[in-house]
Amino acid sequence: MAEARTPAQIEADITRRQHELAATLDEIAVRVHPVTIARDTKAKAVSALDRTVGQAYVAANRAVSRARAQFVTEEGKARPARIVPVAVLAVVVLAGAVAAARGRRRSR
Repeated sequence: MAEARTPAQIEADITRRQHELAATLDEIAVRVHPVTIARDTKAKAVSALDRTVGQAYVAANRAVSRARAQFVTEEGKARPARIVPVAVLAVVVLAGAVAAARGRRRSR
């Protein structure tokens, strides 16, 4: 059977629980304060953005490495057999764009 508590023990227990309740209410007040909510939301947004930018950087770096591997050997030497056709295609496309632009200017 439990021992009977004295009035002093009961009063001390009430006081302790009041302090715990006050601390809990203070913590809740801080959590629901608009400044806290705004700061937490901003931190989450920045974290998500950092994660997205990081993933984009890794993907871009991977794509550049793959593209570079198509035109340069592992030793860093150019692969003319792959570079020349792409360069010729780029010149043809550029020449076509210039010709189209000149044709639009003349038709005005």
